[in-house]
Amino acid sequence: MQHPLEGDASVITEHANQLNLMRLLNDQPAASQREISQRLGLSLGKANYLVRTLLDKGLVKAKNFRRSDNKIAYAYLLTPYGVAEKVRLTKAFLTRKELEFKLLEEEIRSLKIEVSAAAKAPASKRANRKST
Repeated sequence: MQHPLEGDASVITEHANQLNLMRLLNDQPAASQREISQRLGLSLGKANYLVRTLLDKGLVKAKNFRRSDNKIAYAYLLTPYGVAEKVRLTKAFLTRKELEFKLLEEEIRSLKIEVSAAAKAPASKRANRKST
């Protein structure tokens, strides 16, 4: 069985990007793709790809509106399916981060024990370890 923190990094990153985009669109549905790319730290092409992916999956829908400068823009609205998927991805992300946190706490505890043991070792043993 695969460890919960192991997996295809590209899939994990893609899900994280989709979740971040859904969170952003939930708060700012009228964000342009340029704003999306800047806020998420992605290239404009990647932002466009993610928006199209969410549209193709039926997670968001695009509504036309006219901006104050009289240009056509889009509002990206989460569909009911998109809201449910956002919740699912959020739960999976939280579970993953909680496990990472637990493993990190265990590693810190182990390192503290190791440092404490090294500090208590006689100076001659520490010197021997350095020379080998």
